[in-house]
Amino acid sequence: MTGQYYEEFTVGETIEHERRRTISESDNQRFCDMTMNQQPLHLDETIAADTEFGKRLVNGIYTMALAVGISIPETTDGTIVANLSYDDVEHPEPVFHGDTIRVQSTVTDKRETTDGDRGVVTMHVEVFKVNDPDEPLVCEFDRTVLSLKRRASSE
Repeated sequence: MTGQYYEEFTVGETIEHERRRTISESDNQRFCDMTMNQQPLHLDETIAADTEFGKRLVNGIYTMALAVGISIPETTDGTIVANLSYDDVEHPEPVFHGDTIRVQSTVTDKRETTDGDRGVVTMHVEVFKVNDPDEPLVCEFDRTVLSLKRRASSE
């Protein structure tokens, strides 16, 4: 599916992303290895067992990156110039190996660039754990993108 052009975003619109992902131990391990994050809370079951969580946590940056990836088909696939910022990131609940997440994005702001050729769109992204009956919020952040305009892309 192609992402949305600037004109297609509506402030207040919530986009429910269809794809979901069950996070494996391997996902977490590879992400920690690639980013050189050797935090024992993510990697060492013995150390993690002695924490308030009782087991290893999925790296929060991985959860956030996965949420962005899940959101791309319905938001910015093929219609983005650049990601401009990720702001106000929060992880209110932990994510563990075997948890399945879903993502939704709510458009909170949009404006044309000064030259009018493109648009800036801000979305509030929320990540929920669906294998928990309460579907707790496990991550949220604001993502701001520089978006192509439909008319500018066909010129």
